[in-house]
Amino acid sequence: MESTWMSSGLCRTARADDLFVEGAAQNRAKALCTGCPVKAECLAYALDQRVDHGVWGGMTERERRALLKRRPTVRSWARLLDAARREFDAGAPASRRRLA
Repeated sequence: MESTWMSSGLCRTARADDLFVEGAAQNRAKALCTGCPVKAECLAYALDQRVDHGVWGGMTERERRALLKRRPTVRSWARLLDAARREFDAGAPASRRRLA
């Protein structure tokens, strides 16, 4: 089942072979995520679902594993990133922003 945000991603017109790559080609795949309107949702999905292949939300599988290891207590990346976006949009001072 496809999430509604998936149909809005900049990658929707890319070939899957261009997103599930290794080595230097990952940088080209990550560049596709730059400026994507659903980058945070995509990354949250990959983190919450523990997707272990491909570039999702501008991060490689290695980068996502490292992030998961650094933040083992996060239960829902979707909620965390949504809360961070709402705080940012509301103009909360950086000193009050929490990403716990």
